[in-house]
Amino acid sequence: MDKLVQNEMLKLLARKRLVIIGIIIGVLVLLFTYAQYKQSESQREKLGTKDWRTALQQQIVDTQNRLSSSRLSDDWRKQLQISLKQEQYYLDHDINPTEPGAVSFTRMFIENASDLFIPLLVMIIASDMVSSEHSLGSIKLLLTRPVKRWRILLSKYITLLLSASVIVAMAALLAYVLSGIVFSYAGWNAPVITGFSVKAGNLDTSHVRLISQWKFLLMDMGLVWFVAVVVGTLSFMLSVLIRSTAAGMGVMLAALISGAILSNMVSSWQSAKYLFMVNMKLTNYLNGVSPPINGMTLLSSMAVLLIWWAIALIVSFTVFTRKDVY
Repeated sequence: MDKLVQNEMLKLLARKRLVIIGIIIGVLVLLFTYAQYKQSESQREKLGTKDWRTALQQQIVDTQNRLSSSRLSDDWRKQLQISLKQEQYYLDHDINPTEPGAVSFTRMFIENASDLFIPLLVMIIASDMVSSEHSLGSIKLLLTRPVKRWRILLSKYITLLLSASVIVAMAALLAYVLSGIVFSYAGWNAPVITGFSVKAGNLDTSHVRLISQWKFLLMDMGLVWFVAVVVGTLSFMLSVLIRSTAAGMGVMLAALISGAILSNMVSSWQSAKYLFMVNMKLTNYLNGVSPPINGMTLLSSMAVLLIWWAIALIVSFTVFTRKDVY
């Protein structure tokens, strides 16, 4: 098995997919670093101070002003009210929610990339792991080797898991290294609040606790890796079912984009909580962001994603071991 995995990794490296993905991540990190820096400078000039308490107080005032608008939808108003309570909680407990430093930037970058950007990068790897063998004409040669089909597919799937791990680690490392040039590399032990939960549209702070930022970052990365693996497995299944790489990527791209749209529109569609696309923003549960549909929790979302993962994996191995090759 180790030789099969090694062979798959060599094929992946030969296509330079991971190098291209690293370049894409690096460019985006630089853009976001510059945007964050300009935003910080603009805020400092506007307020005339670097004191985070003043900035947070102004943010609370801005949120209150937005809540006074009669044009807000009920769902958006509810989310703003929850955000307002969180901001006030940080201020009352003298905790800076945006502690400056590369670690804070990395955490925010990972969280914002968790439901679309990083899954898209993993999809690029997974979508042609099997279908490319058809397009290159190497599928017959591969299957005529004295190795069972399930072992061949398992080696490809292990390569996918390794690739997803590399992509998540690469995103965190590049975000930390590049942003640290501007924001400094401090902030590992900065206090971060987690444990916020939303019940019946109200913010529950009974389980709130303080943890170090490096622990929070590891939790974020674990959840992002879990989502990336689920999306990668679904893309892997499409690569087995559909011989065209472009078609498989198109299906997954449509699903991911529709999920980003649906998450803001499905509050009254209860059955939508069983769609994998609606459950991908797992990091929101750590930050106390209101879920797309009332009643959704971190455990329920992870359970839904696990079911989709299991179905995709079963279908992939069943089809690959039984289908005819011509």
